[in-house]
Amino acid sequence: MTAPFRFLAWLLLPGLMSCSLNLLAATAEGAPQALHLLDYVSADYPPTVASGEVVDPSHYREQVEAIGALQGLVAQLPQKPERAELATGVDQLLAAVSTRAEGATVARQARQLGARLAVAYEVSQAPAITPDPARGAPLFAQHCSVCHGATGAGDGPAALGMEPAPGDLRDAARFDRLSLYAIYNTLGLGIEGSDMPSFADQLDDRQRWDLATYLAGFTADPAAVRSGPPFNLADLARQTPNEVLATSGPAAAATFRAQRAQPPQVTRGPAQLLEYTATTLDKSIAAFRNGDHEQAYDLSVAAYLEGFELVESSLDNVDANVRKDTEKALMAYRQSLQDGLPLEQVQQRLDVAKGKLGQSADLLGSDGLSWSLSYISGLLILLREGLEAILVLAAILAFLRNTGQQSAVRSVNVGWGLALLAGLATWALAAYVIDVSGAQRELLEGCTALFASVMVLWLGVWMHNRRHAAAWQDYIKSSLVGGGGRFGFALLAFFSVYRELFEVILFYETLWLQAGPAGHNAVLAGGATALVLLVGLAWVILRGSARLPLALFFGINAALLCALSVVFAGHGVKALQEAGVFGTRPVAFFEFDWLGIHADAYSLSAQAVAILAIVVLYRRSR
Repeated sequence: MTAPFRFLAWLLLPGLMSCSLNLLAATAEGAPQALHLLDYVSADYPPTVASGEVVDPSHYREQVEAIGALQGLVAQLPQKPERAELATGVDQLLAAVSTRAEGATVARQARQLGARLAVAYEVSQAPAITPDPARGAPLFAQHCSVCHGATGAGDGPAALGMEPAPGDLRDAARFDRLSLYAIYNTLGLGIEGSDMPSFADQLDDRQRWDLATYLAGFTADPAAVRSGPPFNLADLARQTPNEVLATSGPAAAATFRAQRAQPPQVTRGPAQLLEYTATTLDKSIAAFRNGDHEQAYDLSVAAYLEGFELVESSLDNVDANVRKDTEKALMAYRQSLQDGLPLEQVQQRLDVAKGKLGQSADLLGSDGLSWSLSYISGLLILLREGLEAILVLAAILAFLRNTGQQSAVRSVNVGWGLALLAGLATWALAAYVIDVSGAQRELLEGCTALFASVMVLWLGVWMHNRRHAAAWQDYIKSSLVGGGGRFGFALLAFFSVYRELFEVILFYETLWLQAGPAGHNAVLAGGATALVLLVGLAWVILRGSARLPLALFFGINAALLCALSVVFAGHGVKALQEAGVFGTRPVAFFEFDWLGIHADAYSLSAQAVAILAIVVLYRRSR
């Protein structure tokens, strides 16, 4: 290598040399590791030799050592008929390096050997979902720029004194010898005990592909993205620009560089998302079979959150029973991993889950959603999520206005107004600044729902205790006119609206992508219809409540809010289960999603606790 700080050189080789080959021998995970070494040799050997002479002795020795490690890896891969041929290929590669063969010859030999290895050990080198560099940009800023710098020059604030220094991501000659898969795979390995960590625990499969495309953009000309015919996603991931240059010429290579940095985006239809779920489940069972139960569980969570969950709302509008059955099957498989059941039972549950995924795919189709389904989904998402927030806000505003506490009304309006701003800020941060994973999304949703459950329960019991005129007047004089009471109302309004708005933004973002350009107007029309209906419902509730006697009004609203606390408790626990915080325990019980009732011991227990708290607090008030 002529440049001392190469991206994969410092990222990969020391860690691989120090890895225990005995640990890798029992699993097929050695195949991706071996592909890494082959990519390393194909990218970094050419600059070390010129006209049969070594021009960079230290890095030339690294190539020889890398191929020695590669021999050990291939020898200990799981037994297959192709393994002997691969071992022979590695020996021939070492012979070529030892005789100082030309760089282009060795690079081509290493790439061909890698292709045979990938086929033999079924290593997928293409992403299931089209990568998006826009999602990779905040990931780079969050995880990479501290070392590589904002422009990728290796001059980040943490790079000072780092040995070896971070690589220059703008080295076009080197990146032309790397495939997009090689970059993606590097991000998942890291180096144990070095300055470069593995990002496998911090970034899921899809995020690493997004980040890889962003890194490829440092050496691409965006203007060339449409200067030639489009490449398919598999070729963009597996080939290198140098390979395209050799077969199709400079113009095609420039187009290839630009397109792998900005892959042509196709509609993220249901089929693509469900295929991602199925593919990730296959990786999960493979990890479980190899004894890595923690990785298997993490992959099962990612399969649900980054795939199936994103089509749930659309599937609900077609056949809610199929959606529930598929979700139960996926959760049952996940729970079998957590319980450490025998492989045969785990495989049986996986087969059931994949069969249900097939039913879901058949119902939703392979392309974008139809106009009618896009409209109905846009309508029901906002109507369903907005109704809960409307009920809480309408109840609070109605009784405050009925009792003439206009200052408290203003506090409530400030609370839900801030919730709208916070929801929009969350969407902007997730879209442009940081990447919010599925698990983080569900964790935030679950915690917010449980907090809202406690707050709504407090308000319901509070109303019940002041349902009589005398008690209400005493409270008016002692508390509500002060800041404490108004702050409590504002806080409740904030969390009630923020929780629902968070879900609405998530579902609409997914629906927008699934509907495609042809369905965008339908989504907007559905959302507009739902907004009109929600405004009408709020007006009816406020108008009707103004005519009720104070005691009856407080009693009805207290009961409503206490019921909502039970609903929120069920929703919150389910979201935490989906995030993988804790498992599931299905029980024989009826389900009603709108009421947060799920046939699960944890969810029902949380609702039972909420009901018990209501009973105890009501008895105390008597």
